[in-house]
Amino acid sequence: MMKRRVTQAATRSWLTHLKWLTPGLGVKRWLLFLALGVGLLSLGGALALRAFYPLPQYFYYLTLQFLPRALRAGLFLVLGIGIISYGVWGFNHTMLAPFVTGTPATSIPEMLFDFRRRGRGPRVVVIGGGHGQATCLRGLKAFTSNLTAIVTVADDGGSSGRLRRDMGILPPGDFRNCIAALANDESLVTRLFQYRFADGRDLGGHSFGNLFIGAMAGITGSFESALRESSQVLAVQGRVLPSTLVAVTLCADVEKPDGAVVRVQGESGIPEARGRVLRVMLEPGTPPAYPGAIQAILAADLVVIGPGSLYTSILPNLLVAEIVEALQATAALKVYVCNVATQYGETEGYSALAHLQALEQHLGADIVDVMLVNTHVPRSQLSGEGVAWVRADLAEATAERTIYADLASDSEPGRHDCDQLAHALMALVK
Repeated sequence: MMKRRVTQAATRSWLTHLKWLTPGLGVKRWLLFLALGVGLLSLGGALALRAFYPLPQYFYYLTLQFLPRALRAGLFLVLGIGIISYGVWGFNHTMLAPFVTGTPATSIPEMLFDFRRRGRGPRVVVIGGGHGQATCLRGLKAFTSNLTAIVTVADDGGSSGRLRRDMGILPPGDFRNCIAALANDESLVTRLFQYRFADGRDLGGHSFGNLFIGAMAGITGSFESALRESSQVLAVQGRVLPSTLVAVTLCADVEKPDGAVVRVQGESGIPEARGRVLRVMLEPGTPPAYPGAIQAILAADLVVIGPGSLYTSILPNLLVAEIVEALQATAALKVYVCNVATQYGETEGYSALAHLQALEQHLGADIVDVMLVNTHVPRSQLSGEGVAWVRADLAEATAERTIYADLASDSEPGRHDCDQLAHALMALVK
């Protein structure tokens, strides 16, 4: 009895998913073609048999002519449909086997249904850089595959900075993180892409993905082609685009504790200046935006700004004038995701309101429609100088466009929980 119930439940699951799959995937169209082809083949075979009449006596029994014609027709139809269905299932199972490691957690119809559901998801653009942007993308890919990451090109530290200076390419580190976030987290290729070489004179500190993108740029002749080809290698569901193809340098006016204001050049040097950031700017000051980034913003249903380092990851994208113009022109809902923790050398002592004010100081008022603010303070302690939980105190003028949610990760102190963040963002576009 239990076995029968399990079998019936499995059958209902297949039928339910097939019902929902057929309208969207065009399955019924191809099943119709298959049935038509089999029918024509059968008709041709029957006509050919007529040339051999009279047939041997055993054909009388093979074709069940001792049974009523209606019963024979029903038996042959059922048997034919069963054999075709089993053959198609076996063929698909064999073809998919190389792409599925181990036993899949869900059935093939469920996998197809989930793939189609995400393909119909909203068009979402995530602007930023660093680990915060990758965290956001990792959560959103469960809801939609229509994702576009617009990434800063101002990074000049670590492995990215070395490749930028040595090879003359745009810094690949943040692009690598986004590509990995949009790929299958469990795949060996993804882990290889994120692998970082141990200390050494030449390769020490470099990640394999950075070197791969750099090599691909040399082979294809352009950085954007390298991103496209690298994304195909990891079967990325979405796009990863630069905000500009110009090798910009991020500069900042920093007020020192003694009141003196100094100009700092280079993204990696801003946190080390140990002062209050007054303003950031790009050199050259008017880089053209990457056309694909503008098109993605204009076509989006939702634009997410952040999370990430306010001055060194988010604002470098928004200092490209055409990006801001696209944000002002788009009909998409624009959401700023405030960080859950302050950052050393950038936003020490900042509240949620201070983050928003810094953004609007550079870009103008009402650049965003909604601000998403964390209210969850995990028990885990934050570590590091100048790092504290961002206070959620907001002025009355901004309270009406502020949404509060539990967004902080319990396992990674100071960072967003990717699933919680994705749920909160998707709730805004339903």
